[in-house]
Amino acid sequence: MRRLGSLATAVIISLFGAVSFTYLQVPLPFLLGPIFFCLIAAIIRLPMSGVKPVSDSMRTILGVAIGASITPELFTRLDTMIGSVVFVPLMLIVIGLVGVPYFRLAGFDKPTSFYAAMPGGLQDMLAFGEEAGGDVRALSLIHATRVLVIVAVLPFFLQFFREVDLTISPGVAAGQTPISQMLIMVFCAAFGWWGARKIKLFGASILGPLIVAMILSLSGILTVRPPTEAILLAQFFIGLGIGVKYVGITMKEIRHDITAAIGFCVVLAIISGVFIEVILLLGLGTDIDTILSFAPGGQAEMAVIAIVAGADVAHVVAHHLVRIVMVIIGAPLFARFTK
Repeated sequence: MRRLGSLATAVIISLFGAVSFTYLQVPLPFLLGPIFFCLIAAIIRLPMSGVKPVSDSMRTILGVAIGASITPELFTRLDTMIGSVVFVPLMLIVIGLVGVPYFRLAGFDKPTSFYAAMPGGLQDMLAFGEEAGGDVRALSLIHATRVLVIVAVLPFFLQFFREVDLTISPGVAAGQTPISQMLIMVFCAAFGWWGARKIKLFGASILGPLIVAMILSLSGILTVRPPTEAILLAQFFIGLGIGVKYVGITMKEIRHDITAAIGFCVVLAIISGVFIEVILLLGLGTDIDTILSFAPGGQAEMAVIAIVAGADVAHVVAHHLVRIVMVIIGAPLFARFTK
């Protein structure tokens, strides 16, 4: 009952944030509103919590949206995409070489520094970091802050410096979506998530629905993305999930962990900015697609921004999948090799 009350508090605060940011015409109000209002609520110690099954079910919507974006036309651009993707491992190496010494200088131990520097999925980095003897709480705050800063800054950058219209509806209304397509999307979400969990696939809530939706999209059975209302709902709960990670934060953690994380975000921005400029100079991608592909944020959050920005979602997600897979596979091996 107490947990239900904490969830209700988080939802009410998030709703207030979404409505307020919509009124203020802030980019992506259903994503950024819950993030910032839950962050403030966490700092003033209001009781809040998320529910992982709810968060994961929202991610299935993004999985279906991404899978539905993968059409036969994508394969005509594979040569350009591969030319851009090969820069992902190079960027990861540079981030590791710079990031680990950065966190060591900031006063973190070796395993915490290593997994704090790796721009992988939050849960994976926490699991690997804990196994290696790292500070799990510090890792949680550092990665949550990385995602928060990038997700918060990127929409403003795109809107004011790249003149991307982020007010366009991310899809058609539910009332305009054929019932048959809605049922197919529900099947993709449910069966894909269930199947991915059965085979223990990482990122099951996104990748399972993505794979099933991609197969049906390529075969011409699935022809639309999830409706606008579903995308907004996914944004809302992803934002809430980021915000509530700061529950219980102390001033000491703000001064040390959060400050170090924000500084690292500046480092990441410089590194990714260099790679983005190189790729654009080589003509290996368009401006918006490349920025979103190499922004080291969370996979789900980058997918949301790509959908709303009208970017090539399949192109963007392909780069983030390569980044996450490489970090998940390579980070533990590299950590053992460098002991």
